[in-house]
Amino acid sequence: MGKTVTVDVKDQDLTGALRAFFAAVLTQKEISAILVPWHLPMKGTVMPTLVSDPARLERADPLVPAFPMNGAKLISALTRKASGGKVAAVLRPCEIRAFLELVKLNQGCRENVLIIGIDCLGAFPNAQLARWAGEDMAAATTRFIGNALNGGTTEDNGVSLAQACQVCEFPIPLGADIAVALYGVDTSDRILVEAQTEAGDALLSQLGFGAGEMPPGRTAIVEALVADRVTARDRMFAETRETTADLEKLTGFLAGCINCYNCRVACPVCYCKTCVFVTDVFEHEPMQYLRWAERKGAVKMPTDTVFYHLTRLAHMGTACVGCGQCTNACPNDIPVMALFRTASHLIQDAFGYQAGRSLDEKPPLSVFREKEFEEIVGME
Repeated sequence: MGKTVTVDVKDQDLTGALRAFFAAVLTQKEISAILVPWHLPMKGTVMPTLVSDPARLERADPLVPAFPMNGAKLISALTRKASGGKVAAVLRPCEIRAFLELVKLNQGCRENVLIIGIDCLGAFPNAQLARWAGEDMAAATTRFIGNALNGGTTEDNGVSLAQACQVCEFPIPLGADIAVALYGVDTSDRILVEAQTEAGDALLSQLGFGAGEMPPGRTAIVEALVADRVTARDRMFAETRETTADLEKLTGFLAGCINCYNCRVACPVCYCKTCVFVTDVFEHEPMQYLRWAERKGAVKMPTDTVFYHLTRLAHMGTACVGCGQCTNACPNDIPVMALFRTASHLIQDAFGYQAGRSLDEKPPLSVFREKEFEEIVGME
């Protein structure tokens, strides 16, 4: 790792310290704008916002437990072509991993963005965010941060973290240019920022913050958190395998699907410009529906829902980062994330691959290996 610096926290205002740090980054001549979670004027609405004026960062709130969308697609759109300036982006670990997958699929350019990763404290489901926040989101966020960093419960106002966050084994950023460390750090008076790339090291050198050093207990705290998450993850895997063990159970699991395709739109690594499911391939003739109903006695409408999800699994099982936005986007509360994470974990494990781990690892289906899965293909 590269340089580590200390950023002072005044009056125990952690969010204020992060805003000041982002403002310092934005004042660097090579940075034209910064993408950061930002409070819109509408009450309780936080969305990724591209900020060019440091004064406007007073609305930035990178630790609010709101995750309205995965920002990887936004960074993809901002970096696909040269824009005349470099963008900084404040991203969660799963957003960084998703963006790295998009870069490998030629959907973004890593050199055109400076990634600022922050230890992720998790987020609440979109549909329950207003209930959690109550009348004062700022106060609720302060309470949430304190609980998350001091080993307390992250359940608040009867709302629990999104399931994707409860089973996420990647709470700290990897693949960023600079990473903000929170776990194991006394954030009442400081935060630590570490360079993970040469670009990050150069930027921290320009900013002029004092040198820092990661506390010795940080690794153990992160490892304990990951162990708890892995236990919860494996329990989810077992439960999901049981509830989707055959076609009948899988059909029941997905029974509420209305083919709205929200999960496809929300997925950060589902990048096809034209999806086969919105072409005339699946515009069946009226007579076909009647034939199906006549043959089976009854046919669920809309049709093709199970086929749709199986096709999505086949298309992006190697690229799923488990961010949970598919479940967040489902209007009928189908736990799509549990199904996709369970399947993608098996798929990625079979290929010895981990989505978003490194730009040096090529997507499994983009390379040919002569001696791969010989026990399946029957070749020696």
